[in-house]
Amino acid sequence: MAKLYVDSDKFGEANASPTVEAFHAAVKDLVRRKLDASGGHWDSFVFDKSYGLLTAEDFAGVERQLLDAGHLFDWSAAISPQERPDIYKPIEGVGDDDMGTFSFEHEDAVTGTQGDLEQRGQGDNVARYPQDCEGIARYIRSPMQVMKYLEEGVPENTIAIIDDSGGTLTAPILEQFKGVICAGGSTRSHLGILTREYGVPCVMNAKISGLKQGDTVRIECTAAPKTAADYQKNVDRTAKVWRVAAAG
Repeated sequence: MAKLYVDSDKFGEANASPTVEAFHAAVKDLVRRKLDASGGHWDSFVFDKSYGLLTAEDFAGVERQLLDAGHLFDWSAAISPQERPDIYKPIEGVGDDDMGTFSFEHEDAVTGTQGDLEQRGQGDNVARYPQDCEGIARYIRSPMQVMKYLEEGVPENTIAIIDDSGGTLTAPILEQFKGVICAGGSTRSHLGILTREYGVPCVMNAKISGLKQGDTVRIECTAAPKTAADYQKNVDRTAKVWRVAAAG
């Protein structure tokens, strides 16, 4: 039987969740079976045969295997559980954006109190700045909101809270934000790259809870940015997201 080699120094040994662990185990088992069936060398499998031997149907089978075992996937874009509620964990705290009742509620958000600051979560800092970024939280979740801001202008001191890590949704108004909190992606995602180029403080892969539309929020963009090596080795390097308590 061919041996499947995994570089633990590159990919890390700790898994983020039972679902991730089950997914990795299922994919490794699939690759082992396909490699054995091919009768070839690992290098030829990776750089040649895998393109034909690993199919979309194979990975659809992995998904079915996880769902049949009772797993649900974490969402990064809010549209995902709306379109596929059968495979994603439900969104909690959904309400009317304009009334200020909408918020992302992530069970992994780290919360606490530090003076007049309430920590409401954490994320991966994209770039380091001399001072932390403070502004007004505004959820941006649809093209209609972006069109409204294009026509009327982005409100001053807006820290945009979004779930589109690709950056396509907010690209036309991105440079007008004071800061960005994104629920998905990584510092290497398109949105992370764009905010770095525009000089807009940003945290990606943010897990937040209890931030409402109109809250005063502060991003710890003085924290060390998370690097590609940090992701590969599962280094815990996060930036805090605070809600600033109202005076009086």
